[in-house]
Amino acid sequence: MIESLVFKSLGLCDYTDTLESMRTHILSKDFHNEIWFLEHPPIYTLGTAADKSHILDAGDIPVVQTDRGGEVTYHGPGQLVIYFLLDMKLLGIGPNSLVRIIENFIQKILMELSIESHLIKGSPGVFVQNKKIASIGLRISNKRTYHGVSINVDMDTTPFDNINPCGYAGLTVTQIKEFSDTAKILSIEAIAKKILNNLFITNYEKA
Repeated sequence: MIESLVFKSLGLCDYTDTLESMRTHILSKDFHNEIWFLEHPPIYTLGTAADKSHILDAGDIPVVQTDRGGEVTYHGPGQLVIYFLLDMKLLGIGPNSLVRIIENFIQKILMELSIESHLIKGSPGVFVQNKKIASIGLRISNKRTYHGVSINVDMDTTPFDNINPCGYAGLTVTQIKEFSDTAKILSIEAIAKKILNNLFITNYEKA
């Protein structure tokens, strides 16, 4: 358990504003470990090594180049985004360990909803029936991490049809509501609280 960890529920946030806030926070002299739960308006984002050709037809959805790892993905309302702003040195964990921690707690949450999930070697994230339900993309700067994971809860997934998600042509994307009757009545906030309990966060701040 991380005693100084702060959780913030930020609601619907502009992507570029949030990215700038993350960068500002990790460079701050007053930095402390935080985890942000939020949603974004519709947007496609490209990781540092992303190939723009994986965006097949953006339509009117904005496309933003970002500095996280990974390829192209889509964010939109009904998708829970969790950003991890953590001092890796202080916590004594490396990036691979953090990815495993994230994958494990997502799988635990899905299991609580009676959803069987699995991992695919070499493809960070969580899958249900070979369909991607959660994507991970991180950035580490001066031993501090930011960006994080997006979990599809109850959203319009059709924008994923216009990209090769995570750089894989033909990869199908799914969401929690497709697999659990219980999940159909859970809000983003309810899912966030389940994750909160599993992460053992000790200081909850409702922003």
